Amino acid sequence: MMYIYAALLLHSASKTVDVDNIKKILTAAGIAVDEARVKALTAALSEVKIDEVLKQASSAAFAPAAPAAAAAPSAAPSAEAKKTEEKKEEEALAGLGALFG
Repeated sequence: MMYIYAALLLHSASKTVDVDNIKKILTAAGIAVDEARVKALTAALSEVKIDEVLKQASSAAFAPAAPAAAAAPSAAPSAEAKKTEEKKEEEALAGLGALFG
């Protein structure tokens, strides 16, 4: 997780997310750097548009619920429908985590 945080910190500071910069951040924080993990992360992020991923993640996490007034009073969603919706959200977030190692 620390490697991902380092990449996000670099991105938010408008710095290049590369091996050397990630190493500098981790070393400054007193973390032993695993060269293979840093290289794998930078390779995985080379094709990713981090701004778009963050935007998608924030909209998925904070998506407003459907208004209850739109549904008929007797047509309340079943517990099964709620579980299915929650499972889809969890899968989407898990897929996003795979992008960052």
